[in-house]
Amino acid sequence: MFLTCVSFAKSKSKTILVQMMSSAGSGYRFNTKRNRLKDKLVLRKYDPFVQHHVLFYEKKKIRSI
Repeated sequence: MFLTCVSFAKSKSKTILVQMMSSAGSGYRFNTKRNRLKDKLVLRKYDPFVQHHVLFYEKKKIRSI
């Protein structure tokens, strides 16, 4: 009886957590999820520091979910 070591490859998660930064220059940031295979996110959301809706750009990847 021979036991073999079988190692299975870890699968990558489908979503990642990214940090979104305001384009108004206020420094306001928030975190959101996006699909790993999609392009970088650009969202129009409310910035409480400038009290207007502005574009938020994906700044960096935080971690895989």
